[in-house]
Amino acid sequence: MTKRLPDKFVEKMKDLLGEAEFAQFLASYEEPRAYGLRANPLKIERSDFLEAVPFELEAVPWAAEGFYYGEGERPGKHPYYHAGLYYIQEPSAMAPADLLDVQPGDKVLDLCAAPGGKSTQIAGKLQGQGLLVSNDINAERVKALVRNLELFGVRNGVVLNEKPEKLMSTFRDYFDKIVIDAPCSGEGMFRKEEEMAIHWERNTIAMFNRMQEELLGQAAAMLAPGGRLVYSTCTFSPEENEAQIAAFLDKHDDFYIVPIDRFAPGRPEWLREPWCPGAFSDEARQAVAGTGRLWPHKLRGEGHYVAVLGRRGAGDGAPVVGGAVAVEADSASLAVKPGGGGRRDRRGGSLKGRAAAPARAEVSLEPLEAFAGELLRGEPFAPGRLLCYGDHAYLSPLGLPELHGLKVVRPGWYIGALHRGRFEPSQALALGLRGGEAKRVLRLALDDARALRYLRGETLEIAEDEILREDGQAAKGYCLVCLDGHPVGWGKWIDGILKNEYPPAWRWT
Repeated sequence: MTKRLPDKFVEKMKDLLGEAEFAQFLASYEEPRAYGLRANPLKIERSDFLEAVPFELEAVPWAAEGFYYGEGERPGKHPYYHAGLYYIQEPSAMAPADLLDVQPGDKVLDLCAAPGGKSTQIAGKLQGQGLLVSNDINAERVKALVRNLELFGVRNGVVLNEKPEKLMSTFRDYFDKIVIDAPCSGEGMFRKEEEMAIHWERNTIAMFNRMQEELLGQAAAMLAPGGRLVYSTCTFSPEENEAQIAAFLDKHDDFYIVPIDRFAPGRPEWLREPWCPGAFSDEARQAVAGTGRLWPHKLRGEGHYVAVLGRRGAGDGAPVVGGAVAVEADSASLAVKPGGGGRRDRRGGSLKGRAAAPARAEVSLEPLEAFAGELLRGEPFAPGRLLCYGDHAYLSPLGLPELHGLKVVRPGWYIGALHRGRFEPSQALALGLRGGEAKRVLRLALDDARALRYLRGETLEIAEDEILREDGQAAKGYCLVCLDGHPVGWGKWIDGILKNEYPPAWRWT
């Protein structure tokens, strides 16, 4: 591998690290990479997860739900992956969201969110409370972000496809926590993704510098007083790391470093010619020693940099938690009751890449109310605010500001489609439910051959007594299909046949 590292990169790292540490650093490229996954606390307890999965796992020290798995394992090919029980993620990449210190009820922004690793990790920590806004500027990558959030069963998430600067007026001083997984030169991923090493160019760092500086400034405007901001990269470059944070601190006197003690410290001595020739205050230089570096020769993971920044509260400058003021929704929580009937006005319009304010549309909720009365138990739709865009129904988190003028991909939990006098439940609804929230269920075991056949999209022969339901309830109709008790999708049962409603794009191949 060392022969394929760019010469200029090798020269730079040797200058920064010195002879002794550089030798250790270089030797790490001859070692195998680490593989990791995170359990999904929205769907399964940690102890149950360890008992259920067939992989040999070892805990990742810096991530509560993170585990190493062996190179020979294939967790992405296991049926539990289709149930959303875990997310496959490089171990070092788990650090930023863990350092964000997310608490249930927080309002959190993942500013550069695709494909969803940090967003799913944050959602697990929120435990369905509060709000997660996941934004990414790349429309293609947003598709993977949406799918991963749906697979994880996230109910309180909103997905945007917008330039960060356009978010600032809507969300000024709003979020309790923000994470920036900043675009970078990717030097820390050279062992994991050899193509990044092949295409690395020294002059690309300057381009990323400008983007990183802008992202930090934009995030600062959206963080509430007393809030926490985590900035991370997967590069070794001090220009993209310590220099960015030092410059930010010199421009924002209401921010300070929250020291990280679990990783190697930041390197203030690298703020020098020829790499970081800028003028930095002594205070900012000293502060970056409290940031963290994840080195591949010091831990089992790839190269990352992480900085945790706090914003001082109003008044005497002491940190104040939760300074943002929630914006109340203009409609009450949706309480779906059978036989409610009626028609209600909700906001409508297309969400596909359009920033215009949606038009008003009259939508009948009767099919949704009938479905919920027949199929759902408890209050899975509360709290929330029902939004209908065209035929599509979403449950938007309470406290979310109006998103007019923004490119909204998902304004909340996608419930399903209301058209032609019926309600068609979404795959996101199935994966967001827990087994006990459905009144009609088909439970398939992992060792039942029909489980894989379902995931392949096949029609199944199912006896009537296999459809679990409440006393007196008919077996006919939609049922939630579960794998070892964990929802994977919908089916429609009639006369011994289960019509498969598993989406083609999700099917096992």
